[in-house]
Amino acid sequence: MSHRPSQSSDALVRLVAGCALQYPGDHFHDELPRLRAALAGAAAEPAALLGAFLDHAASLGPIELCAAYTSTFDTRNRRCLYLTWWVDGDTRRRGLSLVRLKRIYRDFGLEFAGEELPDFLPVALEFAALREQAGTELLQEHRAGLELLRLALAEAGSPYARVLEAVCATLPGPSPETKAEAKALARNGPPQELVGAGSPLEPFGPGLDQPADLPAGRPTDLPWPTTERLTA
Repeated sequence: MSHRPSQSSDALVRLVAGCALQYPGDHFHDELPRLRAALAGAAAEPAALLGAFLDHAASLGPIELCAAYTSTFDTRNRRCLYLTWWVDGDTRRRGLSLVRLKRIYRDFGLEFAGEELPDFLPVALEFAALREQAGTELLQEHRAGLELLRLALAEAGSPYARVLEAVCATLPGPSPETKAEAKALARNGPPQELVGAGSPLEPFGPGLDQPADLPAGRPTDLPWPTTERLTA
């Protein structure tokens, strides 16, 4: 999982993964052709991983798929889709982290408008597709949680492990092989390839109070299977 595809490919992978990691509801199967079409522009390895998951999802009925999703993701089994939970747990500090995320989205020209919390992984993935460099830094900041979730899903034999593997393939460097390595990553901090001085993602740093010089809105050259929780 050390190969890093191009930015446009990364965006497509993140968008499709974000859709796959939402509660599927009654209409997920209707979206499968659009999701498969989006993968046509993605790098081979993550596209194959996501394609395999979509094949699995297509083999289940809507009720079965919703039941599988509900039984897969929770905090009790340490399979949580909320990024700050991995860092802050259920503490008061998490509230500050959630406020910071909303500010980051806003500073990059996007407004959070969802019913979920702003650290919901599909929302972070949409941000990481719309604003690739800043979004990659945000995912890197939460790399340990992503990798622990990937490993937990793999240990449970869940098809959703392929989705997390595809997401991690869009990030620099290889993924940890074991939980011990992922926990070491949590202790040592994420790799610093993309996080430089004055990064807008420094915790409560000066960059958060200044609008980023980036265009607002969505690119028009991508087939957008989005969460539609971030609006320009």
